[in-house]
Amino acid sequence: MTRVNTTGTAGTAGTADATGTTDPAAPTAWAATGQTGADHRDTRSDTGQARIRRALRIALRPGPWKRGLVLAALALLLGLIMLLHARITDRRGLGSLVETFLPWFGLLVPVLLAGALWRRSASALTALLLPVVVWLNLFGGLLVDKSHSGGDLTVATHNVGADNPDPVGTARDLVASGADVLALEEITPQAKPVYERELAKAYPHHAVRGTVGLWSKLPLSDTRPVDIATDYGPLADTKPVDADRGDNRALRTTVATDQGPLAVYVAHLGSVRVLPGDGFSTGGRDRNAQALGEAVAAERNERVVLLGDLNGTVDDRALDGLTSRLRSAQNAAGDGFGFSWPAKFPVARIDHVLVRGVTPASAWVLPTTGSDHRPVAAAITW
Repeated sequence: MTRVNTTGTAGTAGTADATGTTDPAAPTAWAATGQTGADHRDTRSDTGQARIRRALRIALRPGPWKRGLVLAALALLLGLIMLLHARITDRRGLGSLVETFLPWFGLLVPVLLAGALWRRSASALTALLLPVVVWLNLFGGLLVDKSHSGGDLTVATHNVGADNPDPVGTARDLVASGADVLALEEITPQAKPVYERELAKAYPHHAVRGTVGLWSKLPLSDTRPVDIATDYGPLADTKPVDADRGDNRALRTTVATDQGPLAVYVAHLGSVRVLPGDGFSTGGRDRNAQALGEAVAAERNERVVLLGDLNGTVDDRALDGLTSRLRSAQNAAGDGFGFSWPAKFPVARIDHVLVRGVTPASAWVLPTTGSDHRPVAAAITW
C-alpha cells in the first residue's frame, strides 16, 4: 500500500502533492511576487521624494524682485554716471572723456534690458527707469527736428585737415554749400594759396591768421588774432599779441550784414590725446578754451558767432566758459546729434557753430570732403 506524506516542515522549499512529489515552482512564484511589490514601493518612494525636492526648489527659487540684482545695480550705476557726470573727477581727463562720449552711454540700456528680460527680473527692469529718464532728459530733445526754413545768413565751419589730399576738391565742395560766411581751420602754408585761389570767386573777402581763416561774401573789418594761450610760460609774454604768427589758432573779425555788424570768431583749440601714463590729455585744449571764453566775455558786440573745431563737445566741462555765454546752433535748431568727427564714422560733435544775440533757424552737417572732419553749417536770423 502506498503512503502519502501530507506533513511538511516549516521553512522547507517545497510542498508535497498528492503523489508525494515536491513542487519547486510554488515558492519561486511567491518570492517573485514579493520582490515586485517591494519595487513598486521603492518607485513610489522615489517619486514622492522627487516631488518634494522639486517643490522645495520652486519654493526657494528667488522671486522676480530678487532675481537680477547685479543687473539692477549696473542699471543704477549707469543712470548715476549720466546724472552726475559733471561731478566725476577730471583727473587724467576722466570726466572730460566720459562727457565726450556721453550720448553713447544710452546704448547700454538695451543691453541691460535684454538681460533683465532674460532673467525675468522686476528689480532690474525698475532700475532701468533711471538711465532711461536721465538720457532722455539730456538728449531726448536732439531726437526731434527743430529746424525751420529761411535764415538771414548761412555760416559754415570746416577743419580742412593738414593731411587733406584734395584741398581743391574740398574748396569746391564748400563753395557748393552756399554758405555766406565760411571758416576754415588747420590751414597749412602749402594749402593756403590753394584755398585762396579756389574760394576767391565765391568769397571776395577773406582773412587768414596763422592756421585759421574766414571767407565771406560780405565785407570784413577789424580783423585780428585772438590770444588763446597757445603759447604759455615765461616766454609767452614777450611775444606781441597782435603779431600774425604762423601758429595763431584763433581770430576775430566783424562781418558787415544788412542787420548790422556781426562779430565772428574762428578758433581751433588744442587737440586731445589718449597717452600712456597721462590718460585723456586735455591740458592744451582746456587752457585754450578758458582763454577763448574770456575773449568772448569781453566782446562788446551783442551779436556773436563762434565757428571752429573746439576739440570737445558742448557737454564737456572744459567748454563751460563758452557754452555758458553762447548756445549751440545744433542743439537749438538741428536735427539729430550732428556728429562731425571722425568723418568716416562720426562719434562726436567737436566742430561747432555757437551764437549769441542771433537766433539759429537750422543747423546741419555737410557731406564729407578729403578731411578727417565733416563740415557743419547753420542758418541764423535776427
